[in-house]
Amino acid sequence: MASAKQIKALLKSHMAGDDEHFYAVAMQLAAHEAKLGHGKLAQELRTLVDEAKAKRKIASAATKPTPIGQPRGELANLLEVTYPKTRIGHMILGDTIANQLTRIIKEQHHFAKIRSHGLSPRRKLLLVGPPGTGKTMMASALAGELGVPLFQVRLDTLITKYMGETAAKLRIVFDTISEVRGIYFFDEFDAIGSQRGMMNDVGEIRRILNSFLQMIEQDDSNNLIIAATNHPEILDYALFRRFDDIIDFKLPTPEQIIALVQSKLTGLTTNRIDWKLISQKAEGLSYAEVSRASEEAIKDAIIYDRKFISEQELIHPLEERKAIRTK
Repeated sequence: MASAKQIKALLKSHMAGDDEHFYAVAMQLAAHEAKLGHGKLAQELRTLVDEAKAKRKIASAATKPTPIGQPRGELANLLEVTYPKTRIGHMILGDTIANQLTRIIKEQHHFAKIRSHGLSPRRKLLLVGPPGTGKTMMASALAGELGVPLFQVRLDTLITKYMGETAAKLRIVFDTISEVRGIYFFDEFDAIGSQRGMMNDVGEIRRILNSFLQMIEQDDSNNLIIAATNHPEILDYALFRRFDDIIDFKLPTPEQIIALVQSKLTGLTTNRIDWKLISQKAEGLSYAEVSRASEEAIKDAIIYDRKFISEQELIHPLEERKAIRTK
C-alpha cells in the first residue's frame, strides 16, 4: 500500500497544480506495488498515468496560444502568413459545401473532446474545382472562424531542382505544422501531387510526392491541412485516401449568381433589373469573375456619382469577362 509520505506528496502536488510531480509520485507508487508482487495493480496505475498524460497533451495543444509573429529564417521563404477576417457568412455557398464547412468548424471547436474518445476530427481537406470558385476564400474563412493564422505554402520556393532539397523543405513545413497552431494551405497542389508514372514525370517529383504522402500520413497535429487544385484528374490516386474530406467546388448556379451580385450592390438602387437576364449573362463565369464584374459596375457608379446601377451597366462588364475568357 502507499505510504503516508507518498499520499501527502500526491495531495501537495495536486493542490499546487504540479502535474509532472504528481505523475512522478504515481509512477513511484506503481513501482512500489510491483515490488510487492501486485503486478496487476501496478499496471493499472501506469495505464492511468499514461492516459492522464495523453489527455493533458491534447487539452494543452488545443488551447495553445496562436503566434502573432511572422515566420523567420528558412520558414519565411516557405510560408506566407495572414490573419483573415473572412467568415463563412461572407461566402455564397451551396447546401452541400455549407454543411461540410459547418461540420468541420464544429469538430474543431470540440477537438479535445473528440480526441479524448480516441477519434480524430476532420482536419485534412482536399478542395477541388475550377479557378475562382472559392477554394482560397474557404481556407481564409475557416481561419477567420477558428481565429487562427492562415499559412500559405509557397510552392515557388518549396520546389527546387536540386535532388532531395524539396523533401527537406517539406519536412520543415510539416515540423511547423506539428508545433504551431494554424491552417496550412497548399494551393495549386497538383504541382507536387500529380500522378506517378505520367508522361512528364521525373524521379524527383515522385520522391517529393512519396515524401508528402508519408508526412501527411504521419501527421497527428491539431492543425488543418488544406490542399487545393483546379485539376483533380491528374492527382495521384494514393492522395485521396489521405484526406478526411474532399470538397467539390463548382461554378455558381443562377440563384447563386443573383445572390452574389445583389450582395455586392448593397447600398445602391437596383430597380428595373431583370435578375434572370443577369444570371443568364453570367452563366459559365466563376464566383470571382462575377464578383469582379459587379465591382466594375460599382466603380463606374462611384466615378459618375450615381446611386443606382442599371441593367445594362451590369451586363456590360459581365460580357467583357466572357470575352476575356474566350480569347
